Amino acid sequence: MRYWVNTVSRDHVRLGARGGFTQAGHGRSTRLSRLVKGDALVFYSPQTTFERGERLQAFTAIGYIVDDEPYQVAKPGFHPWRRRMKFSKSIQAPIAPLIPELGFIVDKKRWGYPFRRGLFEVTRRDFERVACAMGQRGPRRGAGTGGRRA
Repeated sequence: MRYWVNTVSRDHVRLGARGGFTQAGHGRSTRLSRLVKGDALVFYSPQTTFERGERLQAFTAIGYIVDDEPYQVAKPGFHPWRRRMKFSKSIQAPIAPLIPELGFIVDKKRWGYPFRRGLFEVTRRDFERVACAMGQRGPRRGAGTGGRRA
């Protein structure tokens, strides 16, 4: 099991939770191909909506990959790649109190820099710290094949 952060606006996180999927990199498959069944993702939302949303700066969902590879969706003028997910029940957690404790944030004054990568891997310790702030105990064995939806 590996642990990831996916940077996505809250409105898109909610769409994914309702549909049981995630996207990354504006629908490209490149980064999604790195995920494997059972991997854990926590979603960071810098704002409420994709374009011109209000600043949010919070972790907004947790989920687990439940498929074996990315799949493509045919939408008019847009053909995004996605991964199927099972979302766990969680609460939104602001990032500010977590910044000093997160190892993937090396420069605490420029803490937003890592999130520019979109989807990126983090340590189990960092994942568990965020999960705890969101009301979770952290990753569960076999979570990729079960769990509850948000």
